[in-house]
Amino acid sequence: IQKLCDRVASSTLLDDRRDAVRALKSLSKKYRLEVGIQAMEHLIHVLQTDRSDSEIIGYALDTLYNVISNDLEEEEQEENLPKQVDDLGSQFTEIFIKQQENVTLLLTLVEEFDFHVRWPGVKLLTSLLKQQGPQVQQIILVSPMGVSRLMDLLADSREVIRNDGVLLLQQLTKSNAAIQKIVAFENAFERLLDIITEEGNSDGGIVVEDCLLLLQNLLKNNNSNQNFFKEGSYIQRMKPWFEVGDDNCGWSAQKVTNLHLMLQLVRVLVSPTNPPGATSSCQKAMFHCGLLQQLCTILMATGVPADILTETINTVSEVIRGCQMNQDYFASVNAPSNPPRPAIVVLLMSMVNERQPFVLRCAVLYCFQCFLYKNQKGQGEIVSTLLPSTIDATGNSVSAGQLLCGGLFSTDSLSNWCAAVALAHALQENATLKEQLLRVQLATSIGNPPVSLLQQCTNILSQGSKVQTRVGLLMLLCTWLSNCSIAVTHFLHNPANIPFVSLTWQIAENLGEEEQLVQGLCALLLGISIYYNDNSLENYRKEKLKQLIEKRIGRENFIEKLGFISKHELYSRAAQKPQPSFSSPDHMMFDHEFTKLVKELEGVISKAIYKSSEEDKKEEEVKKTLEQHDNIVTHYKKVIREQDQELEELKQRINTLTSQNEQLQATVTQQVSQIQQHKDQYNLLKVQLGKDTQHHNSHSDTFQMNGIQMEEVSKLKDELEEWKNKHELLQGQLREKDCVIEKLKSSQLEMGTTEQSSQTSRSGGLEHNNELQKELEMLRSQIQLQSGEISKLQIENQKLQVMNTTADPLLGDSGATAANNSELEGRLEQEIKQLKSEVKALSEEKESLKQHLDSSSSTVAILQDEKSKLQQEVAESKKEQDDLLVLLADQDQKLSALKIKLKDLGVPVEDEDDIESGDQGDEDEDGDEEEQD
Repeated sequence: IQKLCDRVASSTLLDDRRDAVRALKSLSKKYRLEVGIQAMEHLIHVLQTDRSDSEIIGYALDTLYNVISNDLEEEEQEENLPKQVDDLGSQFTEIFIKQQENVTLLLTLVEEFDFHVRWPGVKLLTSLLKQQGPQVQQIILVSPMGVSRLMDLLADSREVIRNDGVLLLQQLTKSNAAIQKIVAFENAFERLLDIITEEGNSDGGIVVEDCLLLLQNLLKNNNSNQNFFKEGSYIQRMKPWFEVGDDNCGWSAQKVTNLHLMLQLVRVLVSPTNPPGATSSCQKAMFHCGLLQQLCTILMATGVPADILTETINTVSEVIRGCQMNQDYFASVNAPSNPPRPAIVVLLMSMVNERQPFVLRCAVLYCFQCFLYKNQKGQGEIVSTLLPSTIDATGNSVSAGQLLCGGLFSTDSLSNWCAAVALAHALQENATLKEQLLRVQLATSIGNPPVSLLQQCTNILSQGSKVQTRVGLLMLLCTWLSNCSIAVTHFLHNPANIPFVSLTWQIAENLGEEEQLVQGLCALLLGISIYYNDNSLENYRKEKLKQLIEKRIGRENFIEKLGFISKHELYSRAAQKPQPSFSSPDHMMFDHEFTKLVKELEGVISKAIYKSSEEDKKEEEVKKTLEQHDNIVTHYKKVIREQDQELEELKQRINTLTSQNEQLQATVTQQVSQIQQHKDQYNLLKVQLGKDTQHHNSHSDTFQMNGIQMEEVSKLKDELEEWKNKHELLQGQLREKDCVIEKLKSSQLEMGTTEQSSQTSRSGGLEHNNELQKELEMLRSQIQLQSGEISKLQIENQKLQVMNTTADPLLGDSGATAANNSELEGRLEQEIKQLKSEVKALSEEKESLKQHLDSSSSTVAILQDEKSKLQQEVAESKKEQDDLLVLLADQDQKLSALKIKLKDLGVPVEDEDDIESGDQGDEDEDGDEEEQD
C-alpha cells in the first residue's frame, strides 16, 4: 500500500498513476484501515489534479467510497466488528470533510456526465451524509448552487444514477428544514411524482418506495412545503395511487409497502399536529379531487390486506377529522352488502368484535372519534339511535347506538372500554345530548323493569368488574356529568343504590397500582359531582358531600388520589396525540380527549374541596351576580346587534333615497329647462301669430317653407364652393403633368442620334406623347365648359339671393304675399332641381377627370421607364464602341509588328493600300453575286 501511494504521488506518467489507484481500489475493501490512513490524501490530490482523465477519477472515488462506507462484506459481518467499522467510517468522514473544499470538489465531480465519475461520486456523497449528516448538510448548504446541482440527478436518463440520486436526496433532506425548502422549490415534487407514475404507482418497485420516503422527508413537519404541495395541485395527482381493482388477492410485499407509504404521506398532510388552517385546506382539496372517495372505496373493498386496511382506516380518520364536509360524506358511505349498511355501522361491528385484530379495533375507534370531533350533527345522529322514539322495533337493522350498548355491557373488557370511549366522544362538549342520553332505558332481563343507562353503568361499577371495564365506564361517567348539573342530579338521585358507598370505599382502600388508578377516577367523579352540583337534592348538597369526604377519606388523601391520574405513565402517553396507539390491550386505559378534561378539572376540584360553606355561598352569589351580569351583557349585546342591523338597514335606505333624490332632481332640472324652452317658443309664436289665427296659419306655413328653401340654398352654396376648390386642384395637377411631359419631350429630342433600335422606340414614345397631348386638349376644353357652367350657376345663385331678399318684406303683408309665395315656391323648386342635376353632372365630370389624370400619370411613368431604358442602351452601345476601337488599335499594332518581322525575313509584304483595294474588289464581287441571287 505504501509503494502504491508513492507511485500515485511521484509517477509522472498518467498510466502509472492510474494503475496504482486501481490497485489501491482492489485492496481498499480488505485493508480498509491501512488504505484509508495512507492513501486518502493522495486520492484527494488525484481528484484535484487529474480531472481530465475520467478513469483515474472513477477509481479514486470508488476507493474513497470503500474506505468511508459501512456497507460490510459477508466476511466482515461474520467477524462481529460492526462497532469498530462504524467508528472507522465516521472517523474517515471527519478527515475528508475537515477541508470543506473536498466536499465542494465532490459536488463539482457529481456534475460530470461521465458515468464512471458521476455514479461513484453520488455513492461517496451519500455515504458521507450517512456518517456525518448535519456537518455535510451545512457544507452543501453554504456552497454555491450545492443543492441545485444534486437536484439534476433526478433528471438523469440513466436509471442507476437517478435512483441513487433519490437515495442521496433522502440523506440530504433528513431533519433539515432549509434544505427541504430548497429541494421542494427546485421542482422536486413534480419530478418525484413523475418517477412514481412512470414506475407504475403502487405496483412499482423499490424506486417508488424510495421516492415516497423522500416525499415524506420533504413534507413531514414542514408547513411551508405542505402549503407549496397543496398550492401546486399535487394532492390531485395522488388520487391514481389508490385505484384498487376488484381482484385484491395476491398482493406483493412491495405493493403493500408502497401503498402503506402512500397512505402515510396522505396522513402527513392532514396530521392533527399541523396548523388547523393548513390541515383544513388539505382536507377540502382531498374531498374535491375525489381522494377521500377513493380511500373509502378501499375501506369497503374485499380482499385488502389487514395492515393496509388498518392504515386506510387511520388515514380516512384524519382526512375527515374536524372537517364537516368530509364528515357528512363519510356518514353517507354505505358498505356493498345486502341490504346496504352505513360504513360507520360496519366499522363499529368490527370494533366490538373480540375476534378482530387489536390494531384494527384501535383504528376503528380512532375513526369513530375523528368522525365525531367537532361534529354536533354526527353526535346527534349517534345519540338519536339510542333514544326510545328512534329504535327500530322490527330489529331488522342494527344501529350504531345498539352496537355501542352491546359493546358497553359485553363480557369482553376491551369492547367495554372502546364502547365507553366512543359514547363519551358522542357527548363531548354537547350539553344537550348529555341531557337527552338520560332518557335512554335498558331492558336488563325479562320481567324486570327497564333501567336507565346511567344507572346500569353505576351498577356494573359496583359489581367489581375488570379494571379496563371500570376505567372505561368511569371515563364515560366523568365526561357525561361534567358541565351538566341535571346529569349530576340524576347520578346522585338514586334511592335504591347510593353510589358513594362503593365509591368512597374504593377511594379509602390502599390497593395495587391499577386499583389506585380506579380510585383516582372515582375521586374525579366525586369531585365533578361536587363542583357541578346545583344543590337541588337536600341530602347530597355540596357541603354534605364535602363532609363525607373529610370523614371517610380525608381531604389530603382525596387530593392525592386525584393527582394519581395525571402522574400515571399511560396518561402521559395518551396525552401526546389523538390517535390511540397501544402496544397491547392491557395498556389501553386513557383516551386523549379525557386527558384534556382531567387537566381542566383537576385544579378546579382541588379548590372546590377546600372551600368552606361560606366561601361556597359567596362563590354562588358571585356566580349568580356574574350570571346576571352575563345576562345583562348578552342582553345589551343583543340590543346592540339589533341596533347595528337597524343602522345598516337605515344606511341602505338613506343611500337608496339619496340616489332617488339625485335622479328626481336631475329630472326636475330637465323638466324646468324644457318648460322654459316651451315658454320661449310660446312667446315667439304668440308674437308671430297676432290676432288672426288664419293669418297665423298661412304666415307660419310660408315661414317654414322659406326656412327650408334658405337651408337648401345654403347647402347648394357650400357644394358650389367645394366644386370650385376641386376644379382648381384638378387644373393644378394638369399643369404639373404638362410640365413633366414637356421635360420628357426635350430629353427625347436630345437623344435623337444614337442607334436604330433606340429610334424606333423613341418614335413609339413620340406617338404616345401626341396621343397624350390630344387627351390634354380635350381635358382643357372640358374644364373650360365646366367653368362656364359654374359661372352660370353663380349667376343663378345671385338671382335666387335677390329673390329671397325681395321675398322677405313681402312676409309682413298677409293679403298680397299668398300668390307671390306660390310662384316663388314653384320657381325655387325648379331651380333647386336644376342645381341638383348640375351638381350630379359635375360629380360625374369630376370622376372622369380623375380617371384621365390616372391614365396620364400611368403613361408618364411608362415614358419615364422607356427613357431610362434608352439611356442605358445608349451608354452600353458607347461602351461597346470604345471597346472595339481599343481592339482595332491593338490589332493594327500587332499587324505592323508582324509586317516588320516578315520584311526582315525576306518575305514580300503587300502595302495597306493594295490590301484595301483588294478588299474593295472582293466586296464588289460579293455584291454582284448577291444581286444575281
